[in-house]
Amino acid sequence: QVQLVESGGGLVQAGGSLRLSCEVSGFTLHWHAILWFRQAPGKEREGVSCINGNDDSTYYVDSVKGRFTISRDNAKSLVYLQMNSLKGEDTAVYYCARDWGATCPFLGSTYDDSGAKIASWGQGTQVTVSS
Repeated sequence: QVQLVESGGGLVQAGGSLRLSCEVSGFTLHWHAILWFRQAPGKEREGVSCINGNDDSTYYVDSVKGRFTISRDNAKSLVYLQMNSLKGEDTAVYYCARDWGATCPFLGSTYDDSGAKIASWGQGTQVTVSS
């Protein structure tokens, strides 16, 4: 059974840091690209970061580039999202997701929704940044 379980969310002051974790099971991690999405209240869900399954290339949208870092530990079946210099606009529910393919559906720093084939989602973890 495929599962993705996020953890690490919480309340943090602006300028602070959080590290989200996505524990996966039921599939071979390095065969799939893993993405982090977020959804703020009243807004559409957006893809913010991705790591390739086959070569560890990473992708970020411009709004988080330089502040967020995605990484993966295949041995522990974990994908991380290190978030630094957090801002109020980072407040959202964060989800990890598995793509069917090994290559991230990103065009440069833009998430390519039409090219994504999301196979599985986690349940989400709340991140709240207070100003």
